[in-house]
Amino acid sequence: MKENENMGIKLEKVQPKVTKEVKPKVKKEVQTVTVKLETKEKVEITEQHNPVKKIVSDYLLITFSVILIMMGSYYFKFPNDFTFGGVTGLSVVIGKLKLMTPGTANLVLNIILLIIGFFFLGRGFGVKTVYSSLLLSFGLYIMEFIDPVTAPLTDEPFLELIFAVALPAAGAAILFRIGASGGGTDIIAMIINKYLKISVGKALLWSDVLITLSSVFILSFKTFLFSVLGMFLKSFVIDDMIESMNQSKYMNIICTKPDLICEYITHELKRSATICQAEGAYSHTQKNLILTAMKPAQANKLRAYLAKVDPTAFTTIIKTSEIIGKGFLK
Repeated sequence: MKENENMGIKLEKVQPKVTKEVKPKVKKEVQTVTVKLETKEKVEITEQHNPVKKIVSDYLLITFSVILIMMGSYYFKFPNDFTFGGVTGLSVVIGKLKLMTPGTANLVLNIILLIIGFFFLGRGFGVKTVYSSLLLSFGLYIMEFIDPVTAPLTDEPFLELIFAVALPAAGAAILFRIGASGGGTDIIAMIINKYLKISVGKALLWSDVLITLSSVFILSFKTFLFSVLGMFLKSFVIDDMIESMNQSKYMNIICTKPDLICEYITHELKRSATICQAEGAYSHTQKNLILTAMKPAQANKLRAYLAKVDPTAFTTIIKTSEIIGKGFLK
């Protein structure tokens, strides 16, 4: 009985303490849930508005990129008989054979390829690709009536080759960045990839090679060499432009004021970060390591902020074009 009474007394003493400790935890948990719910509601509201905004911005970018491709093809590729670049290059070859004008040939070929694409690829065939392909085809066709060009704009073929490569490459890079395509031989490459399991990049390369080689029997050898050079330049320029568009900065920050720095990253820059505990190899002092990734402009702002709030922070910044996750590539 004494033991039971003692146990009862002990329980009576412990219970108030437990009650006092539990209450704040319950309140804290309720507050946390409230914050999460509020955040979730904000995310849901944002997601409701973002799709329309994203669709509009995507199609504006597609239109702009198609205009770049159209200007480069019509004013620099067609007059100089450069045959690199898929359907536009093949259109030049057909134009030289006097079967039809390059603009008309481009329109006919792209419509045929779209029909083939629908037949072999079905729903996997993107709406953006259809839009960009038709816009480019009809744009080149109409330009022949609005502003006929029968000769090169300058007497410097190498200068015109640069523009014939750079403008379409920039347009193609923008299309690739938003998950679209200019149609043309891209469609053939997608079909080959689906049925023969050959990568899209290899299929595009071989199509460009075959079209460029076909011109050696029709055009002058000088023009053929310019076309070969343009074909290789195009692949390098597109890769470089895609990397520059996707460029981000990955930062490691060893600091003593992680709270201030993370608050700036999350609230001002609208990015996130990870905090780890670190120890100096020489001094064995405890410090904090912040890992974060962001766009170059945001990285510059963070550098300036670090110089103000924590001048002793040790920061390494790595340039990268391949960060996959929320807020970056998908």
